[in-house]
Amino acid sequence: MRKATGTSAHRSAAEVFRAVYGESPLHLVVLLASFAVCGYALVGLLRDDWPAVLVWFVGGALLHDLVLVPLYTGADWLTHRTLGRRRRRSWKDINWLRVPFLLSLLLLLVYWPLVLRDSPGYERATALSTDVFLGRWLLISAVLFAATGVVLVIRRWRPDTRRAVRGVRYAGSRLGHLGNRLRRRPGGRRAGPKE
Repeated sequence: MRKATGTSAHRSAAEVFRAVYGESPLHLVVLLASFAVCGYALVGLLRDDWPAVLVWFVGGALLHDLVLVPLYTGADWLTHRTLGRRRRRSWKDINWLRVPFLLSLLLLLVYWPLVLRDSPGYERATALSTDVFLGRWLLISAVLFAATGVVLVIRRWRPDTRRAVRGVRYAGSRLGHLGNRLRRRPGGRRAGPKE
């Protein structure tokens, strides 16, 4: 029996930490630093008008859970029902609609008052007009949908190399089995080198 050396018998501190924590020590340091930054921001946010911030958080959570989740779940279900009946492959195509739709919806939610020209405080504070935001939001949304459409068309027209490679491997393995059968002798033994 082989005796274990000192380096292999004892695990390093990093290996023990990874076994206990599940990640490297750097992960824990970055996680704690992000908690510290979030805590600092939360203290600064709640210092001035904490009831309004609390109402905003609770209202945002309720609006999301009670209104937005049923809306986009229903829209996704409806899209699956209309596109999914035609072809099974169209289920993958739904993601090409989801991504630009969700990104444009996120931009709309963030810049809602500016897109709808309902932000008089913005014009007073910056001396800039809010007239450009609706057009820019529509342009960004159109570019997102067009870009995903172009990528989808390119992926559809590009030959599927994975399927071709699988076919070559399958054909090669079948030829290999055929060669093994041809080399076998009638007694069941493989043919050896010529003597």
